[in-house]
Amino acid sequence: MSVDEAFNYRKVSETTCTAGLLSEEQLCALKQEGYQSVINLLPDDSEYALQGERELVERQGLGYAYIPVDFNAPQEQDYMAFERALIARRGEKMMIHCAANYRVSAFYAIYAHRNLDWPARKAREHITSIWDPAAYQPWEAFISRMLSANRTA
Repeated sequence: MSVDEAFNYRKVSETTCTAGLLSEEQLCALKQEGYQSVINLLPDDSEYALQGERELVERQGLGYAYIPVDFNAPQEQDYMAFERALIARRGEKMMIHCAANYRVSAFYAIYAHRNLDWPARKAREHITSIWDPAAYQPWEAFISRMLSANRTA
C-alpha cells in the first residue's frame, strides 16, 4: 500500500505530505517513495500508535522527529517544537503524521500562515478540509489564538 493511500493523506507541497496513521507497510515504503524524514505528532501511548515506529523509520536512514501532542490539550510549546522541526528539515521531502491528520493539519496550517504567507482563511480551509476543530475544544481556541498571534489575513 502506497503512502498516498494513508488515512486523510494530503500533499501540501512538493516536499511536504501529511496524513493520519500510517501502517507498518507504508512506513517501510517511505524511503522507496523518496521521503527523507518523518515528523510524528501522535503520542506513543495512544491506542493508535505503531510500536517501533522510530526504528522502522530510522532503519531506512530517514530523519525522525517525535513531538507528542496531547489531543485534549494542544500547547504552544508543542507547536514551537513542530516549527523548529520543520525548519530543520527545510528542503527535505517529509511525511508529517498523527492519528487522523487533525493535529498535523492544524499545526501545519499555523506554520504555513506564519512562515509561508498563507492567509488565515487559507489556513482554516486547509484544516476544515480534513476536520471541524469547532467540534473539539480546546482546538478551536488554540487555532484561533495561534493564527491571530502573528498577523491577521
